[in-house]
Amino acid sequence: MPDIIQLLPDHVANQIAAGEVVQRPASVVKELLENAIDAKSTVITLVLKDAGKTLIQVTDNGTGMSPADA
Repeated sequence: MPDIIQLLPDHVANQIAAGEVVQRPASVVKELLENAIDAKSTVITLVLKDAGKTLIQVTDNGTGMSPADA
């Protein structure tokens, strides 16, 4: 699988604060579904337990990352 992520120059990467605050399970589901869509998924499965408080699982058939990108 070819590398799909291009590294930003250090001076740009250092200006970006990564991370998101999880306020409720719905925000996690939204982020994971957006990631699946961005990965060009055509089949997405969502599994929740205890309204997402115990388990949130998303599986999809989108394109993954190469080991170098990971």
